[in-house]
Amino acid sequence: MAVLVGKQAPDFSAAAVINGEEIVENFNLSQYKGKYVILFFYPKDFTFVCPTELHAFQEKLEEFKSKNVEVVAVSTDTEQSHWGWLQLSKDKGGIEGITYPIVADTNKTISHNYDVLTGDFYYDENDQLAATGEMVAYRGLFLIDKEGVVRHQLVNDLPLGRNVDEANRVIDALQFFEENGEVCPANWEKGKEGMQATHDGVADYLASH
Repeated sequence: MAVLVGKQAPDFSAAAVINGEEIVENFNLSQYKGKYVILFFYPKDFTFVCPTELHAFQEKLEEFKSKNVEVVAVSTDTEQSHWGWLQLSKDKGGIEGITYPIVADTNKTISHNYDVLTGDFYYDENDQLAATGEMVAYRGLFLIDKEGVVRHQLVNDLPLGRNVDEANRVIDALQFFEENGEVCPANWEKGKEGMQATHDGVADYLASH
């Protein structure tokens, strides 16, 4: 598993559905320079856990945007599949109402570059291209800062849905650090005290708790 934290987020150019209805070509990550990005991968359209996650991110979308954060979803399905799923209502298992971009990683290069692809390609004994496992994305999530650097990554196995509130908490922690120069201890939440990254700062924090 590649650790991308501290590195430039791999850019890409791919088809995507934006605003819940418009298919665009050449959607790219670099357009968000100067903003934070939550980039998350999910395995498949028209499944069970995935729509709960996509709706959960939509429910928090305005809160993300108020923090200068853009949300972008990616799966290995086609843009036509994304579009079709977006036309299906929530009570029928669809994702109607999702407005953030959903990227079509049909050649699987984005998932590969973020190292969230579930399988691997190889050549068999007949020199034929084959694959191990189903070539879809794990539930990867990456927080990218305003300079395009990955500051947080989390990868769940396919059955395990993510906690959107935790993604929000990590954004708060990063922005708190950037604004105050203080680091965030375990279970830190917005409104709590930070710590000076010095021995004295640790001692002061422990003494007050």
